[in-house]
Amino acid sequence: MTPGSGKHGRVLIVAGSDSGGGAGIQADIKTVTALGGYAATAITALTAQDTRDVHAIAEVDPAFIAKQIAVVLADIGADCIKTGMLHRAEVIEIVAATLTDHAAGVPLVVDPVMVAKGGAALLDPATAGLLKERLIPMATLLTPNIPESIELVGGPIESVADMQAAARRLAALGPEAVLVKGGHRPGSGIVDVLLYRDEIVEFTGPRIETRHTHGTGCTTASAIAAYLAQGRGLIDAVTAARHYVREAIRTAPGFGAGHGPLNHAHTIGSHARSDD
Repeated sequence: MTPGSGKHGRVLIVAGSDSGGGAGIQADIKTVTALGGYAATAITALTAQDTRDVHAIAEVDPAFIAKQIAVVLADIGADCIKTGMLHRAEVIEIVAATLTDHAAGVPLVVDPVMVAKGGAALLDPATAGLLKERLIPMATLLTPNIPESIELVGGPIESVADMQAAARRLAALGPEAVLVKGGHRPGSGIVDVLLYRDEIVEFTGPRIETRHTHGTGCTTASAIAAYLAQGRGLIDAVTAARHYVREAIRTAPGFGAGHGPLNHAHTIGSHARSDD
């Protein structure tokens, strides 16, 4: 791969397209760009999607997914890779194999996208075992929410102690670090649990009461990937990503009748806060 890109950071995103622009590849590109990084993509599926539902999915040939990854890495390179929607066994298998062949040593953030915000299944449950076997052990960081954690290692997950236990069970699958996101737990505050180097770090903050949270998982994982690509340490990257996502939720534009998108551009130009 080509030499490192310095402070900008090259992020290759391997994920599905969201026609509504709130999640998936579109949210990933916006996030990495808003944080000063360079986003390249390998699209794994096309969705007809809005703020209410995923209405249809069009497949992408797995061999073509692999080709996208290989040519980008050969020419542009990557300082971090982020995976999102990998909804079929064949896709998971070929992505894992291609990254093994072409991206050895590049940090990998795995967002195990299983269910859309509106409730539509984005990952065939039969492929969960392959995800655990092939891709998760390769991860520098795994970023499941609570429902995804339950799907991967069982539950229930109701308390922070349960989240810590889930993080340890997920770490046993092989990733270097695990971030269990706590937004699905009820309450006025949100706690995310990071397990890194066998130590637990808790991130806390008040909940923003809003329905405009479409794409928060994609955005969080891509923000962490962008910061890692720019050379930040993992805890620093997670901390900064959480601040970015919180502000994106707080300033969400209010689009759509369902779970609306975030304001990914709040760091840019007239959208930026005065203290950015």
